[in-house]
Amino acid sequence: MRFTYAEAMTDPSYYLPLAQAAEAAGYASMSVADSLAYPKESATSYPYTADGGREFLEDKSFIETFILVAAMGAVTSTIRFTPFVLKLPVRPPALVAKQASSIAYLTGNRLSLGVGLSPWPEDFALMGVPWSRRGRRMDEAIEVVRGLTSGDYFEYHGEFYDLPPVKMSPAPTEPIPILVGGHSDAALRRAARLGDGWMHGGGDAAELDALLTRLAALRAEEGTADRPFEVHVISFDAYTVDGVRRLADKGVTDVIVGFRAPYIKGPDTEPLAKKIEHLERFAESVISKVTP
Repeated sequence: MRFTYAEAMTDPSYYLPLAQAAEAAGYASMSVADSLAYPKESATSYPYTADGGREFLEDKSFIETFILVAAMGAVTSTIRFTPFVLKLPVRPPALVAKQASSIAYLTGNRLSLGVGLSPWPEDFALMGVPWSRRGRRMDEAIEVVRGLTSGDYFEYHGEFYDLPPVKMSPAPTEPIPILVGGHSDAALRRAARLGDGWMHGGGDAAELDALLTRLAALRAEEGTADRPFEVHVISFDAYTVDGVRRLADKGVTDVIVGFRAPYIKGPDTEPLAKKIEHLERFAESVISKVTP
């Protein structure tokens, strides 16, 4: 089992020392949140809060995802970084491929690319991308990113993207894992068909079990059940040794843990020292007990 430390919407000056502390404590990865802008008015709800409210995002600081990963990568040497999740279809996939390849190359292959659909039409409008057929656009974008990060000549002719044979250099020396986020059946099937793994957005234990069962069925349908596949989850079971073992028995490969409620209005008032204390205590009580 691998452990990912999650922190977001905090003082931006905290991220580099937190990455260093998480690496020293034995975490395998650190997640990086992605948000483009906050619209003054929106009728759209957030899918991962009980009431659908998104007001907690107002005035929260989000450093651009790839810039933050590059900065943290420069002050660490072993910990991986996992966008959770990058809003892929609102971005030009060729640019994403260039950014991801560059970071993976400079950090010694320490990038796992978590990708997903933005739940908000405002993100698409802001970036000048149509909201319609966003799922198919997402599928093509994954294929383009995977092809362009390979280091070989790659061409693509799809509904949304048309590329002549091109090559990007430098390329990472290992493939960048593409992890697909989302709970819908379409997202699960996308992960099973196109992804190197799946990222869970949270929820109760019964819902997680149902999602894992469905994901396994879709991987069998897509003929991908035998290839390597990562399963990243958020679960209360992740906070105890016995719980971690239960998750491992269900096929979970990575757990994402955080130590405060992020969906709150107003600034994060927890000091940096307290955050480091939390992540170190968990590493001592759980990670050290289950990691050889």
